[in-house]
This record gives sequence, C-alpha cells and structure tokens, in this order.
Amino acid sequence: MTGKFYIGETNNIKNRIASHLRGENISTKYYSKYWKLIYVEIFLSKADALTREKKLKHHANGLVHLKKRLKNSLET
Repeated sequence: MTGKFYIGETNNIKNRIASHLRGENISTKYYSKYWKLIYVEIFLSKADALTREKKLKHHANGLVHLKKRLKNSLET
C-alpha cells in the first residue's frame, strides 16, 4: 500500500476504479497499480455526495475520523 487515499464522486464506481487502474487519470496514474477499494458511501443526492467529498478533502478532521473507522481495513 502507498498510504495514499483517493476521494472522489462518481455515478459509476466500476468504471471509475477501472479508469484509475488503467492509469487514465493524471492525478492518480503514478499509483494506478496500487489502488484498492476499501470504502464506499452511497448518496441518493449528488449535492449530498459532493458536500461529503468536500468535507473529506478539505477538512482534515473528516478524514481523520474515517481513517479511525477503517483502521483494521487499512492494516491489511
């Protein structure tokens, strides 16, 4: 594992993961072979999903709490 996290919003998780694994995204292509899906949140509203994404990306406290919740998953 690289210790890096990708946080993003999509309406097609399967295609998004495949795109990252193929190295098609400039911001993630150097780690493309290492991506592993460990957590997903699903929202009915795109606005709610974007609000959550922003909180995780721009408010360290949100990501800190998420990492605590995923402690065992991150150790594997």
